[in-house]
Order: sequence, then structure tokens, then C-alpha cells
Amino acid sequence: MKKANIAIVGATGMVGRTFLKVLDQRNFEIDNLYLFSSKKSAGSIVKFRDKEYIVEELNEDSFSRDIDIALFSAGGSVSKKFAPIAKENGVIVVDNSSAWRMDKDIPLVVPEVNPQDINWNNGIIANPNCSTIQSVVPLKVLHENFKIKRVIYSTYQAVSGSGIGGIMDLENGINGEENKKYPHQIAYNCIPHIDDFMENGYTKEEIKMIEETKKILNDQDIRVTATTVRVPVKYGHSVSINIEFEKEFELDKVYELLKSVDGIVVIDDIKNNTYPMAIDVEGKDEVYVGRIRRDYSIDNGINMWVVADNIRKGAATNTVQIAELLLKNL
Repeated sequence: MKKANIAIVGATGMVGRTFLKVLDQRNFEIDNLYLFSSKKSAGSIVKFRDKEYIVEELNEDSFSRDIDIALFSAGGSVSKKFAPIAKENGVIVVDNSSAWRMDKDIPLVVPEVNPQDINWNNGIIANPNCSTIQSVVPLKVLHENFKIKRVIYSTYQAVSGSGIGGIMDLENGINGEENKKYPHQIAYNCIPHIDDFMENGYTKEEIKMIEETKKILNDQDIRVTATTVRVPVKYGHSVSINIEFEKEFELDKVYELLKSVDGIVVIDDIKNNTYPMAIDVEGKDEVYVGRIRRDYSIDNGINMWVVADNIRKGAATNTVQIAELLLKNL
């Protein structure tokens, strides 16, 4: 496989550091590596594959060098400003913020679901919301076979989804200290509020899941609703998914289909109290599915419980997987 020149924007953040870990673990072939951050973190030393790199301050000239792919995880405003600059310099950007996800001219990609969409990128590819990523991986194969009519998401999202500030709020709250990141104490609590509220009563996080699901599955007719909740867990988002199909199905076939998908691990042995839990998926790249059962309140419905590490599959690993697809075409 060809070696690539890679840049990481937001290299000192939680996801940026995980980019490096995942690139190393997946043996991604890198020729030259460039690390960028805000002025505050510039000058930091980051070690990667036994070599030390000095983190540079991101500026408008950062991409005027030979860079093939840039992995961005530095927030929407940074992506809005610098992704077009990178693109103008011939760099393909894989962006982890929400800045470009719903742009009709920019592909929104989960490699297990719609890898073909990278082929129509114009220099920027969007990485979906973390909860959306883990949800659509099992939904894709079920939609292909039974045609999904409606999806109801209820999420249980880890504090690491809010970055270091979220983790600090949880740790400080356990010690009886006041919260700084969240509007309420997260320790020993659940907060049904992720991102800003909109006029329709939904949060931006909920709207992301609704609209991104339709875009990734390439079906605007699927009806989707969501309630997103922050829970006192450090790593690993859990999603309860209720699905209504248009076609009849056999539960054994659902299990068979889910087990056939690369990247899905089915753990569902209720006799032995075995099912996916956030505490078990930390540091892993797969999407874990369990508690699969019929919804007897409707025709052709099922419930399932989907868990994944939000910093890895929900952010860094999915981004690196996209880069791997790009590398094949360089």
C-alpha cells in the first residue's frame, strides 16, 4: 500500500491523540506526518512510532506543503475556515466536526455502510456524529433486507463525548465539586440535553442523528426521531434503537444478518446476563449489538441495544477507516 503524507488538525486533543493511536495500531503507512493545533498547544512534543514531533500552530500557510490527507478534529469553526484552505492546496480533508455533515455536496461516510460515497468527494469528507455512526452500522443490513419504515433512538452518551471538560465534570462531581461543562451535575445523574436546544424542542444532537441517518442510508423517506441523554459514564455510547420495518421478518434472520457484518459483534445471551455494556467496549473499534427482540406493540418491529467506544469508532477509528479508503486511490 502507498505511503501517505498525513496532517492532523487538533493533534493535542482527545480525538487527535486517538487518531495517532489508531493510525499506529492499524499500521497505516505514513511517509511524512504533520501535527497542528491552536496557538495554546503549539510547541508541544508528541511521540509517534518512536519519533518525536513538534506540534505547529495552525495557520493559513499550514497546507502549502505536500500533504495528501488531513484529519480534522478541532471544532466546527476551525473546520469551516481551514478545510477549504486545505482543499485548495490539493489536500483531502476528513472532518470530524459537524461543520460539513449536512452539506449536499459533501459525502458523510461510515465505511461499513456507504464506502462508495467517498468517490464523489470534492476535497472534503465528513465524519458523522458518534451516536449516528454506531447506529447505522447495524441499520444498513436490516434496511437492505426488510426496508426500515421508522427508527426511534434513545441514547445514553458518555461524558467523553464532551471532551476533557465532560470527564472533569464527572470526576469533580463525584468529589462533590461544582460542574463547569454541563448545566447540571452529571455525577449520579442523567441529563436529557446534549448540544443546544432548537425552537422545535429538539436538541442539535437529536437533529444530527435524525438527518444524518437519512443521508448515510440514502433514504429520506425513513422516519426518525431521537432523544439524546448524557450519562455518568466515561467512555462508550449506548443507544436503544426501536425499528419498524415495512416487510415481515424472522428474528433468526436478523441475528444472521447482523453477525455477517464486518465490524459488528453480537453479544446476546440473556440466560447468562450477557449483553453489550459501555464498560466492556472501551478501546475497541467494533460496534456491539444485543438485547435483540421483537417489539410486540407494532407489526414488524424490533428493539436492539447498540454500544461502541465513542472516541474510537465514533470518531477516530471511523476517520482513519475513511483515510484507508482514500489511500487506496492515491
